[in-house]
Amino acid sequence: MDLRAGALLHVTSAASVQFVKPIFFRLIRVHADRITYDGWTWLDGYQLDATGDAVARRSIFVQRAGLRLLNPSALAPAPTKRTTRRPRRPVDNADRAGPARAG
Repeated sequence: MDLRAGALLHVTSAASVQFVKPIFFRLIRVHADRITYDGWTWLDGYQLDATGDAVARRSIFVQRAGLRLLNPSALAPAPTKRTTRRPRRPVDNADRAGPARAG
């Protein structure tokens, strides 16, 4: 798996036992310079919520084989319902003067 900055990952217990509750993770970088066990790596990135918003910055130690690469649209927010606006009614200057006064 080719891990690049910006990749969206689903991290589960297959990657590390600390992820019994899976998380979504947006990758910032892979620490290629750190010496680790074979098949393991350090990743920096953001933990995401269900809508794709970052909730925490994290460094995680995981098995590469346990990571699942997701399509970037997997966490796209649901489209919001647009309300239509009525066009503004032109204002007549006579309406601004207020009611006419009697004499």
